[in-house]
Amino acid sequence: MNAVLETIERAVDELLGRASGPMHLRLFLQPIVASVLAVRAGLRDARSGQPPFLWTFFTDAASRPRLFKSACKDIGKAFLVGVTVDAIYQAIQLRAFHLVQALLVAVVLAVLPYSLLRGPVTRLARRSGRDAGSNA
Repeated sequence: MNAVLETIERAVDELLGRASGPMHLRLFLQPIVASVLAVRAGLRDARSGQPPFLWTFFTDAASRPRLFKSACKDIGKAFLVGVTVDAIYQAIQLRAFHLVQALLVAVVLAVLPYSLLRGPVTRLARRSGRDAGSNA
């Protein structure tokens, strides 16, 4: 049991160390890139009449494969860059590679912002499009 607790403690310390270590600028850049991708996808969804992303992903099983494919297409490269950059960080700072940590960091920095923003952008774009159309 002590070995498990020590492993968890080490992992948490290593994850928190990324905030002040080398390459910490990526902690800001990766979510920004993911957010830009989410805005583009959300606007595309609004133009094509697609429902908001995250809500539909969880509530409509028939749409899930299409949405997953769309998200992978949009965010896949950013996710892979996130894993790669974290692997470089780990090689420089930790002199080791922990796959689970790299995946966790990439999910938090790329997938999470994308998933949380795409749907609200779709809703806002639709709302502003309707309001603009009614004023004309």
